[in-house]
Amino acid sequence: MTIYMEMSGSLVSGIIRYKVGRNKQVQISRDIIFPQLRKYTKSNESMYRAYLRNEYADEVLPTITVSQKKFEPGILDSIRINGKISFYFKERNGIRLVRSFFPAMDSRCFVEKWSLINTGKTAQTLTIGATAFNQQEEGWLGTYYRNIFSDAASNVTIMPGEKYDFGVYFTAQLNNEAAPATQLPALEHNRNLFLDSLANNLVVNSPNKVINTLFYFSKIRAAESIFKSRLGLVYSPGGGSYYVGIWANDQAEYSGPFFAYLGYQKGMQAAMNAYRIFQNNIPKNGGKIWASFELDVMFTFGAHDRGDAAMIAFGATHFLLTSGDRKKSEELWPLVDWCLEYCRKRVTPDGVVASESDELEGRFPTGAANLSTSSLYYGALVQAARLAKAMGKPGTLVADYNKRAKNLSAAIEKYFGANMDGLSTYKYYKENTTLRSWICLPLAVGLNQRKEGTLDALFNKLWSPNGVLTELKNDADAPKVFWDRGTLYAFRGAFKAGAADKALERLISYSTTRLTGFRVPYVVEAWPENGMAHLSAESALYCRIFTEGLLGFEPTSFNSFNLRPNLPTSWGYFDITHIKAFNRTFDIHITRVKDTLQVTVAQDGKVTLQRLIKNDTQLAVVLK
Repeated sequence: MTIYMEMSGSLVSGIIRYKVGRNKQVQISRDIIFPQLRKYTKSNESMYRAYLRNEYADEVLPTITVSQKKFEPGILDSIRINGKISFYFKERNGIRLVRSFFPAMDSRCFVEKWSLINTGKTAQTLTIGATAFNQQEEGWLGTYYRNIFSDAASNVTIMPGEKYDFGVYFTAQLNNEAAPATQLPALEHNRNLFLDSLANNLVVNSPNKVINTLFYFSKIRAAESIFKSRLGLVYSPGGGSYYVGIWANDQAEYSGPFFAYLGYQKGMQAAMNAYRIFQNNIPKNGGKIWASFELDVMFTFGAHDRGDAAMIAFGATHFLLTSGDRKKSEELWPLVDWCLEYCRKRVTPDGVVASESDELEGRFPTGAANLSTSSLYYGALVQAARLAKAMGKPGTLVADYNKRAKNLSAAIEKYFGANMDGLSTYKYYKENTTLRSWICLPLAVGLNQRKEGTLDALFNKLWSPNGVLTELKNDADAPKVFWDRGTLYAFRGAFKAGAADKALERLISYSTTRLTGFRVPYVVEAWPENGMAHLSAESALYCRIFTEGLLGFEPTSFNSFNLRPNLPTSWGYFDITHIKAFNRTFDIHITRVKDTLQVTVAQDGKVTLQRLIKNDTQLAVVLK
């Protein structure tokens, strides 16, 4: 079985594929992608994915000889993943090898680092051959130059107990630009600085080590996938397909709000740039907003209204509140206002929001009005009312948003509420007859009228070893299709709705599969589509299970929020420290005290609030 892992910098992405045989010999290949350098293609469809890329096996590596014999790596001992991936080999002929892979953070360079360690008692002299691969080709932007080379010395003597490091570099250049810097210590230092910064912000501490680790890994995958574009930094989901572009779901809805909690400045810049791009392209004729902007944010994509205005409004209002920045809110208010007005105009006589599709873009039927678009619009209205109040907008506008949200809540219940498979839950669209994963969205936005039946549908009937199935089909031979985003929203909604015990067992099972199973170490996009790619926006959604789900965190102004913590019965504590929301740094500690929870909010090391409350009880917090 081949396993693979993606890693990204602002000008390069690499997918490392590896396979370990029964004899513990490892085969490694590198799919190196330079997202900004696009190749010519003959079809409009394929041009969106025509990145300069190639896959390289070990044939490109230099040959090493020891005592006139070719050095072969020993048996694989272990693999370490921590934002880099390192392969540790057992000693062979007195030399132990470590091979590590990571991207340069700000140049067109992907690095393979070799560390040769002398484990013997005598000096070892090695001869290292040269690696030289050069290719030139024409692309959209001009002439592309690809180079693979090593900085290893031709002859090296390693003393007992010492090591020798060298790098193999996969680089690209455009026209006459300078060659990327390839100093191994500096490149690794920059990667380590990035990883250390994430390790110290938005830190989850729960009784479950798998969850803690996957949360940390999810921060890495979400934050590393930020690319330079002609309009500045933009976040893109990656996965071998989606680079240097923005999407209404991945950026506006999924990842933008997450960066407001993480406080990663590049992420904040990328989120703002995404919202700005959407705002600068508001249709002049009253038509739909584009679903995405690709090819270095130059070309639009998306023929149908997927509910994108609802996605953008839902994400942008959350991001702006949690950012705690009035200036950002004033700048982006026209986008919020336009999206909400567009949705209002799409409200049907039944009171729900019409859209031609949803974010799965026709892969599954959605009817003329689907539950996703209406749920997201409802959540956007609730948050927009809070944002408008925080900005000092007229009280009549705040009241109007709240009234529209109340009316929409009733319409969602009347139009989508249904008995499905014997459960009191939701049909996804009017003619729908099968259970669907996106019935979790009402829970995620605080609509709990059909909580029990919906949770039963998600965690029993729709559940699979890979999480919630996208659709429950009666055909036993039908493929078990899943999209992780549906599972991640289901967990968030379940915790938010007070069903922590019901969600926890499934969450641990799912997290263990993703972290230690066959598709490590991140959550994924989908199967069978795109081969379970490591799309980074899903990693942002994993983190939001704990902020908005388990903690029930809802921003209410530029310096205040509600908490409604739901601690599983088997857990005695849960902490998230170094939260960077509202332009402040604060910690939230939850400790079980008999049948109550002690909630402590500490800002800059000083206790701001401490209360004893029942589980699933709302608490208002104001930061200084």
